[in-house]
Amino acid sequence: MAYTFNFRYTKVLLLILSIIRFNDVECFTSLTNKNHIHHNSAITTTTTTLHSTEAKESTEPHSFAAPPNEIERRRNLAIISHPDSGKTTMTEKLLLYGGAIQQAGAVRQKAQQRSTTSDFMEMEKERGISISSTVMQFAYNELKINILDTPGHEDFSEDTYRALAAADNAVMLLDAAKGLEPQTRKLFEVCRMRNLPLFTFVNKMDRPALSPYDIMDQIEAEFGLETHPILWPIGDGDRFKGVLDRLTNIVHLYQKPAKRGAKAEVIVVPLEDEDKLKELIADDELFEKLIEDAELLVELLNPLDIERVLAADQSPLFFGSAMTNFGVQLFLDKFCDMGTKPFGRPATMRDDGPGGKKKKKEVEGEGEDEDTEFITPYYGDFTGFVFKTQANLDPKHRDRLAYVRIVSGIYEKGMKVGHSRSKGAKKYTLAQAQALFGSDRASVELAYPGDVIGINNPGNFAIGDTLYSGT
Repeated sequence: MAYTFNFRYTKVLLLILSIIRFNDVECFTSLTNKNHIHHNSAITTTTTTLHSTEAKESTEPHSFAAPPNEIERRRNLAIISHPDSGKTTMTEKLLLYGGAIQQAGAVRQKAQQRSTTSDFMEMEKERGISISSTVMQFAYNELKINILDTPGHEDFSEDTYRALAAADNAVMLLDAAKGLEPQTRKLFEVCRMRNLPLFTFVNKMDRPALSPYDIMDQIEAEFGLETHPILWPIGDGDRFKGVLDRLTNIVHLYQKPAKRGAKAEVIVVPLEDEDKLKELIADDELFEKLIEDAELLVELLNPLDIERVLAADQSPLFFGSAMTNFGVQLFLDKFCDMGTKPFGRPATMRDDGPGGKKKKKEVEGEGEDEDTEFITPYYGDFTGFVFKTQANLDPKHRDRLAYVRIVSGIYEKGMKVGHSRSKGAKKYTLAQAQALFGSDRASVELAYPGDVIGINNPGNFAIGDTLYSGT
């Protein structure tokens, strides 16, 4: 059975339609999937060394079905925003609190400061911006978290659109002083067309900021998206004291870390302990406003509804500061609880009948073409699609990689796969997979749905291609 995943890249006011051939079958793959099943997803940044070898098909049946527990424990997150809103800094601090690094780097590093993990290219270091999307995987509280740091500048936005094709959750990062900006609007439309669950993090609260209510009104007025504050700020700029966790009614008061790049020190106080809270905040105006806001939000807002969050109808809203580490770990914890697990993709499936005649497999489902079936992460075969290609990642070698998002099944070292544009029974051996962590690589034996593997690309693989096990 051959598969082709539907894969359409979108810009606001412009849809770039990719025509993909899968074993002599053309299909259109769409970033928009209104009917997708939220079996949920996480992306593992794996990069594979792939030897393009033709091999005979194994005569022994082999199941590539992924264990449900490996699917359930994966989360992935693409970070999107207008340039200079703090995407790379946010990524670095998530890695710090996730235990993946011991000290966070800086985008524009000074003497004795390390550079960031995701912006490792020399041009990125020189210009202080992200040019290429980067995927990083780390373990956190028995989960596998995959973060995609994407470029914010419009010149490199095509890379961001492709990364969103492999994502299952997105966080929209806003500058607290500016609110919604042009590139944020464009990327939001792509997320909406993909029907991605969207989290909103209002960054840079350590600087003078707009009112939290104004930001909520902006999002609802322009996007028609209801927000539900999870972390509520206490002050802004020099008076930014911390945040109220509205799910637990616990106030987190922060102090800047003694060492640059280290974790912030936190004092935790229940909201009902008003005497202690007033003493620690040491600002009567901020204390009174916190108590007033806490009561007002309960009365005015609809309750948090996880089903609506997963359906992209409600956005959990967070306030904090990635630069000073305020609210970052709380966001990470809440995302692990609320984020969607790996979900599947629509695909065209056809059999070669007698004499080479194509047989269409009928598929049920509203809004889908009769040749289209939704492939869930629990499907019994390995399937995945190429969403990005990149060259010269390793300065010591002239390498070229194709990034493959695994949709279903297990990647196993040395497995043989079919290729959507290759005719006949030609197979390619995936000799080795490597997990990427910025510029670092580590070999892996297995990868699961939601993971991203990079395969050595001698020129056989292009964006939109599909790889699959079986016949």
